[in-house]
Amino acid sequence: MDRKRWACSALPQGWKREEVTRKSGLSAGKSDVYYYSPSGKKFRSKPQLARYLGNSMDLSTFDFRTGKMLMSKVNKNRQRMRYDCSSQAKGKPDLNTALPVRQTASIFKQPVTKITNHPSNKVKTDPQKAVDQPRQLFWEKKLSGLNAFDIAEELVKTMDLPKGLQGVGPGCTDETLLSAIASALHTSTMPITGQLSAAVEKNPGVWLNTSQPLCKAFMVTDEDIRKQEELVQQVRKRLEEALMADMLAHVEEIARDGEAPAERTRGDVEEEEDEDVEHGQEIETV
Repeated sequence: MDRKRWACSALPQGWKREEVTRKSGLSAGKSDVYYYSPSGKKFRSKPQLARYLGNSMDLSTFDFRTGKMLMSKVNKNRQRMRYDCSSQAKGKPDLNTALPVRQTASIFKQPVTKITNHPSNKVKTDPQKAVDQPRQLFWEKKLSGLNAFDIAEELVKTMDLPKGLQGVGPGCTDETLLSAIASALHTSTMPITGQLSAAVEKNPGVWLNTSQPLCKAFMVTDEDIRKQEELVQQVRKRLEEALMADMLAHVEEIARDGEAPAERTRGDVEEEEDEDVEHGQEIETV
């Protein structure tokens, strides 16, 4: 590579510009440009140079390739500054409604959000909105007409709800009511009381409490709890009987498999050998 380095007059005193020409390879003849600060630090691009200099020097008209200030850009900047000054003097508002565009190497223009930092600016946040998400009204209707089937493609029987549970809302059936109650029990930590407002029957879309299932207000009595406890005890007893029967059947099967096989006579062995020979002849014929 051929290296040439000299002082750059467009930058402050002590800065040097280096041009390296490639001698071999597919890019032979092309040159790379680098800049060195007075302390010897190397810069390979204009953004690196701009970050290093900061506000001490305006590099908007600086051409990194040639190391010179482009006069055409200087004149445009002067005209722009004059126009801005005249606009401020006239007191005209800024009518530019175009979105700022990201200044990157992307082939597609992407709008960005422009944020102006100022000590008097205060960011207002509502933590309640960030946590609680709105729920869709009457989402249970999406489950209407859907049924559950077992592995044998037999329809699974749904639960029989108590008569005290009555649905509220448009097209509310026992299936949608069961979905609403089950969802409320699993997702909510509050007591399930149903719709306490009587006006919900007249206009569910306005007076509906989304945190409660689509059913009228109900009360769970001690008698309901007692019946439920008896039902649970019966189910547990049937489960215990089924597990005991399965265990006994398993023990009996192990006992049968552990019995010693009866001793075979010499005649049985010879008969099995004759059958094997005949079977082999049949396979050979085929």
